[in-house]
Amino acid sequence: MFDCKGQQKRLAELEMELAAARTQGYVSKLKHPTTDNTTTTVRLHAVIGINTGFGQRSRRDSIRSTWMYTGAALKKLEVDKGMVIRFVVGRSPNKGDSLDRLIDAENSETKDFLILNNHVEEPEEFPRKAKFFFSVAVETWDADFYMKVDDDVFVKIDKLGEMLATHWDKPRVYVGCMKSGEVVTDSKQRWYEPEYWKFGDEKSYFRHAGGQMYGISKALAQYISINSAYLHVYQHEDVSVGSWMIGLDVEHVDERRLCCASPSNGAICATPNSRR
Repeated sequence: MFDCKGQQKRLAELEMELAAARTQGYVSKLKHPTTDNTTTTVRLHAVIGINTGFGQRSRRDSIRSTWMYTGAALKKLEVDKGMVIRFVVGRSPNKGDSLDRLIDAENSETKDFLILNNHVEEPEEFPRKAKFFFSVAVETWDADFYMKVDDDVFVKIDKLGEMLATHWDKPRVYVGCMKSGEVVTDSKQRWYEPEYWKFGDEKSYFRHAGGQMYGISKALAQYISINSAYLHVYQHEDVSVGSWMIGLDVEHVDERRLCCASPSNGAICATPNSRR
């Protein structure tokens, strides 16, 4: 008999084995929660988590008025295109205070949040927030991909769907604007990395996806969920997620259309300062 963790690992293995079957018409029969707590049997293509925080209502409203669907249109997007979009936020260090109440009130109005009840919403906790998001998302929705986006990024949903469709038959994909860069060793500088000594004499990060927008396939989200307690976090979220991919049999996809700060032709995302 498998214990709970053994069953989860076996499920991850099955997901990899089923990747080939999808090309022959495999469709999941699992039901997925929609915005009004009803369910749908449509297989989901992607779950998009928009990383947000307290005091960012104006950013969220800007997204709602541009690229994110709202109300009935948000539900229709889930049913018609298999795309779930949610703002992702944790809880206040003083659980139940005015910050939490404001988020709960906004969610009652918009119904477009994924609230991580066991995560404390603070900047220094962003790497752990990534673990919580992927773990909760893969346990809540059965999708091909799980995407993380910052709340100052604008996304072209149709182009994103088209790009992801070119990778849907691959079981272990890590896609984003890949970068490396210098490890900051001076504690007085921005982006300081306290564990700089782990990165060798040259002090350069390994290749990883930039944090503004990146995604992983389902098997990798399951891996994070199963092994969450043992995955080390560094000072920065994008470096932390990239470190979890090192050592796994993962296809790193350097997708330049996800370089949101300097969009190229056919860009999928952009930040306010880079939009044209």
